Amino acid sequence: MPKRDTAPTGAPCWIELYTSDVSRARAFYTELFGWTADEPNEAFGGYFTFRKDGERIGGCMGVQPGVGTPDVWSIYLQSDDAAKTVELAVANGGQAPVEPMPVGDLGTMAFITDPGGAGIGVWQPGSHPGFGVLGETGAPAWFELLTRDYDRSLQFYRDVFQWHTEAMGDTDEFRYTVQMDGEEQVAGVMDATGFLPDGVPAHWSVYFAVDGTDAATAKVVELGGSVVSPAEATPYGRMATVADPTGSQFKLIDPSDRASTG
Repeated sequence: MPKRDTAPTGAPCWIELYTSDVSRARAFYTELFGWTADEPNEAFGGYFTFRKDGERIGGCMGVQPGVGTPDVWSIYLQSDDAAKTVELAVANGGQAPVEPMPVGDLGTMAFITDPGGAGIGVWQPGSHPGFGVLGETGAPAWFELLTRDYDRSLQFYRDVFQWHTEAMGDTDEFRYTVQMDGEEQVAGVMDATGFLPDGVPAHWSVYFAVDGTDAATAKVVELGGSVVSPAEATPYGRMATVADPTGSQFKLIDPSDRASTG
């Protein structure tokens, strides 16, 4: 897939890792995906950027002691006007734990929660357009919301981020809708009422493309991470859910290794 200069409005455009062990995270992800890591920017609290072949992939920031922020990968959606997006979010049943704030000349960020309780970032680009590559091995390949409040959450993203959507399944066993940009699928929303464990809140997940899910899963373990859900065949590619050494979860997918649909 070619490099991406900018994301469509409302589409995932950036990812960030919040971690309690920055040096370990730095070593883990550069070894797992072949990324490089920029030097920490002390002007932004030690924040640094992961890159693939020189292109931005995502950011990393240390969790501040006592703040209570979990180790987690966060996803940001593109906004033309972060303040307006936050205003719409609150008006449509969401909350805004982090109000819009400028990040130098890079852009404006905010963080909101949708009506189902899932957190999602808002990014209005300035000089920083977001990640520069998508869908290649070692890069973000898919973004997905698991929610117990399916209908209300879908309407929230349509109203707040101007999503155009298409239902992929609408049965009790499989309710899934995708965000569309023209003919391209951008992100997914799944009704997780029937399988999300008690105590696990609604959340967004990032998938990283790999060349061989089983081999990548084994490497996660070798590097000190863990397997949350073993690799399984799906019509979209062989996928697994894993966690890094401090517990931040993410998904692996090999889009070329697809199960037959018959």
